[in-house]
Amino acid sequence: MRVSQQIFPRAVALIVTISKDGEPNVMTASFLMPISFEPKYLAFSITPTRHTFKNLKEVKEFTFNICDESMLEEAKICGSYSGRDTDKFKLAKLEKESSSQVKPPLLKKSPVSFECRVEGMKEFGDHWLVVGRVLKEHVREEEFIPLLHKSGDIFPRLK
Repeated sequence: MRVSQQIFPRAVALIVTISKDGEPNVMTASFLMPISFEPKYLAFSITPTRHTFKNLKEVKEFTFNICDESMLEEAKICGSYSGRDTDKFKLAKLEKESSSQVKPPLLKKSPVSFECRVEGMKEFGDHWLVVGRVLKEHVREEEFIPLLHKSGDIFPRLK
């Protein structure tokens, strides 16, 4: 059994990166964790085969956009296609918003977004841990029901 089926539910975020050529990409992630309160650090893990991983190696910045339950379809789309050959922003109808501290854009629909600079990346097994320092946060909604993930296409709901 996969660890994602044993430790759940996990919050879902959409991670936005940008290539050295200025092309943004978005991916769904649920291997997420806060690391520090002050200064604020966040982390997520990623497989090195992802297009987002290539972007992170080129431009060491990302936005970390928390999903609420209304973002289920967007999360499914962004987790099902590769940004190498698909404009997931267009497909998922995600509206971008300019960041003030990093190059990758924010997602307007997200209740909470963080602008982050990569502080470190390290390989652990088949994934890499990416640690980002939060440079700026955007709280659009303080009270929301987070989108949760178990594994694959399983998204449990809070009761």
